[in-house]
Amino acid sequence: MITLCGFAISNYYNKVKMVLLEKGLAFEEETVPPGTKTEATLEASPLGKVPFIRTAQGTLCESEVIVQYLERTHPHPALLPDDPWGAAKVHELTTFIELHLELVVRDLYPQAFFGGRVSEETQAAVRRKLVRHIAGFKRLARFGPYVAGETFTSADCAAYVSLPLVAMASQAIYGTDLLAEGGVDWKPYIKLVGQRPSAQRVSADRKAAQEQQLSAMRAR
Repeated sequence: MITLCGFAISNYYNKVKMVLLEKGLAFEEETVPPGTKTEATLEASPLGKVPFIRTAQGTLCESEVIVQYLERTHPHPALLPDDPWGAAKVHELTTFIELHLELVVRDLYPQAFFGGRVSEETQAAVRRKLVRHIAGFKRLARFGPYVAGETFTSADCAAYVSLPLVAMASQAIYGTDLLAEGGVDWKPYIKLVGQRPSAQRVSADRKAAQEQQLSAMRAR
């Protein structure tokens, strides 16, 4: 039995959860709040990052490493093409989404989502980088209808949980959805993927976790 550790609001946690659901694997969930630095957590994930998984063989951290492990140990149904080139292109898209889009826009989250403040210098730097990176993403993405082409892949698990964050954060800070402004018609794509049972489960669980978090904040 695999145990997925993290929290249901995390997009990287939800990427792995979608893969587990798509593959029909039995798994348990263990809530590990953000910033947890217990010895047990650091043994599993040395930087205290989530998600990580517990398996009969031990623990494994970093979401894309976990996804690759799941693909190799449970190759059916496949979330990667059989040929090495096709598989590499899927990994390329996933890396681009996470490293060049989501990780960049993450600097805006304190103000966009959590009531904090981000300096004007940071806002300007993020905007310049995002505009350039979105143009690059548009060259790579296929949306035919899935992000890598005709077939649903693990890159769609990454795109489904991260692209809306890029759009919402940029809308909140700049007053415009930089993804849409850059020519990425992401909403029909998210609607398509959102019809999958795995996406519906992830979205429902994320919404429930967000509502629970808000209730706890109000009760303080």
